[in-house]
Amino acid sequence: MTFSESLEIDGKAIGPGHPTYIIAEMSANHGNDLGRARDIVHAAKAAGADAIKLQTYTADTLTLDCRSEHFFLQEGPWRGQYMHDLYAYAMTPWEWHAELMELAASIDLTCFSSPFDPSSVDFLQELQVPAYKIASPEIIELPLIRQVAATGKPVIISTGSATREEIQEAVAAVAAAGGSQLCLLKCTASYPAPPESMNLNTIPDMRDQFGCPVGLSDHTMGFAVPVASVALGACMIEKHFVLNRDDETADSFFSMTPDEFATMVESVRTVEKALGEVSYPHDSLGTRRTLYAVSDIRKGELFTPANVRSLRPGGGLLPKMIDAVIGKQATGDIERGTPLTADLVDGL
Repeated sequence: MTFSESLEIDGKAIGPGHPTYIIAEMSANHGNDLGRARDIVHAAKAAGADAIKLQTYTADTLTLDCRSEHFFLQEGPWRGQYMHDLYAYAMTPWEWHAELMELAASIDLTCFSSPFDPSSVDFLQELQVPAYKIASPEIIELPLIRQVAATGKPVIISTGSATREEIQEAVAAVAAAGGSQLCLLKCTASYPAPPESMNLNTIPDMRDQFGCPVGLSDHTMGFAVPVASVALGACMIEKHFVLNRDDETADSFFSMTPDEFATMVESVRTVEKALGEVSYPHDSLGTRRTLYAVSDIRKGELFTPANVRSLRPGGGLLPKMIDAVIGKQATGDIERGTPLTADLVDGL
């Protein structure tokens, strides 16, 4: 399996050597209000996102409208609800998609989505989305992954609920369908996720194991974890995005507000600058020591520990040369405070 070292979404290269690609996940945070969804698009752009992401499903494509205990959530943040009711409330109406994508395009913000069944892939293909994201629970839905990969669009897969073997199967499914642009997202499927559950050191291991760019889909509170992930090689960050955490939506309690998101973006860009390249710089500030004449030395006089010392600032022979200098003669008169150079030391 061979994947591109980088992928491209809407003309932006993503991967090693390129700016971290930052996605604002709208998810259910529109709260069934199209006006709020529009505001989220604008706010994501203002906060520095590269993309806004939707989710394309209906309650009936995800689960069964059945009141048996199998479909009742008894644990987790959404406990006490039937799955069908939760998804019916959280879904993004399909009739909104075209408008939101056009709005995003008008402000130079990429918009794409997560499909959850074949009909949603067909629908998103009609809208000419530039990429597809597979949600963590769907990583085992190999027919869906193959369908998405067969479109030739970049594929992003969250791995939060998957074993190493399941990730390998998903990666193989992309390759088998002819997909060449793949990005895996390290993820912990907890809402919110405690930092100690993140295991960010998995990011470089995933990159080596699966041979493709790797990023982070993050559900922790705050921005410390995604910023740290960039230092470990994450090339993409996805965070749930909400206008106000007090909004009563299915995902608002662990989502990031515009101010928080903007701070995260700024911090990521700072880390990118700080990472730079492999460099062992020369001391250009002259703050290191050098060998100095600490008294007037006449031509022919011997250098001794009494008339030569290692002092700041730099500019002459390095301190390691002291043993080579002591006992040799001065080639000329040397004024106190002169940095020693090789031409002032006879036989050096």
